[in-house]
Amino acid sequence: MSTATDFLMIEAGLTPEEADIRDTVARFASSELAPHINEWHDAGRVPRELAQRFGQLGVLGMHLDGPGCPDMSAVAYGLACRELEAVDSGIRSFVSVQGSLAMYAIHRWGSETQRASYLPRMAAGDVIGCFGLTEPDSGSDPGSMRTSARLDPSGDWILNGTKMWITNGTIADIAIVWARDHDGLVRGFVVPTDTPGFSATVIQRKLSLNASATAILNLDDVRLPAAALLPAAQGLSGPLSCLNEARFGILWGVVGAARTCFAEALDYSLVRRQFGRPLAAFQLSQRKIAEMAILVNNASLVAYHLGRTKDATRLSSAQVSYGKLHNVRAAAEVARIARGLLGAAGITLDHATMRHLVNMETVATYEGTEEIHALSIAGELTGIRSFR
Repeated sequence: MSTATDFLMIEAGLTPEEADIRDTVARFASSELAPHINEWHDAGRVPRELAQRFGQLGVLGMHLDGPGCPDMSAVAYGLACRELEAVDSGIRSFVSVQGSLAMYAIHRWGSETQRASYLPRMAAGDVIGCFGLTEPDSGSDPGSMRTSARLDPSGDWILNGTKMWITNGTIADIAIVWARDHDGLVRGFVVPTDTPGFSATVIQRKLSLNASATAILNLDDVRLPAAALLPAAQGLSGPLSCLNEARFGILWGVVGAARTCFAEALDYSLVRRQFGRPLAAFQLSQRKIAEMAILVNNASLVAYHLGRTKDATRLSSAQVSYGKLHNVRAAAEVARIARGLLGAAGITLDHATMRHLVNMETVATYEGTEEIHALSIAGELTGIRSFR
């Protein structure tokens, strides 16, 4: 870690095991992901085969203690997310959705049979999961979902509805789908994607998060056995707990994106010459370099502290909102400043910065918009909840 990107020497607080995980994932990202990311970005997808590579690396559900899961610390998981998102947000999203949404839902709310059946195979990358909560008319207000789950006299569940903006949706083997039952309770289901009536359609013409499979899920009289129900999940606390896990990975991951943009712009400013001097020699450039250093290091400090707090089992959902809002905002600002220093060169895929910048536009709104996180923080501070 360079002095610039670790100006506050936060990395010195890592345990040897955490530092080893950081370095292992960073080497993998550098050798196996970075050389191909522009190709995947242009193609609008990531190879399905990456799942097993991630499984071998040990990053799928790495913070869970279920069957077949590595049971690493929250900080270790955060570091892995950071090193993956240093390459691209879509790569980290793949891992986050698998581990913190799909696997966590089964781990936290599933039956012992479901945990034993799915978690080892998902940790190995042999089974890919997605998470179906958001709908075309139900984003920040998941309580308004229309997807229904009807209990048939036979004992089967019949699901109908549409889910949208679903990462991994077109490559998943199972979908965790949230729906309202006959009593109005939000319930979760493990839905094999080859079930009759289930279909996934890729969302085309995206301008952000291209290296990610994003889909619309349609459920048309999808019939599931009683064993597909996540038995412990009753109400919105089920899906919201999963989102909280994913947000933790995001607040770490975006530090990696910010770090890449900062390092790229700093290096460029030292070699690009104008008016007979490197860009880094001009006072206005130095101000930008200092601003990026502060933003990157402050975001790193927030992630590190919240990681230690989570490992001490003291982390609240409002604190996760604080980290997600602050760190995504910081990463987006670093990317914008870096793009300016790179000049016209910064709009091409010869540099990573513009790709990270447009990705931040997606990361800023998924797993909770900035507005929702601000309200979560303010509600905690005032004791007044301003939304349902």
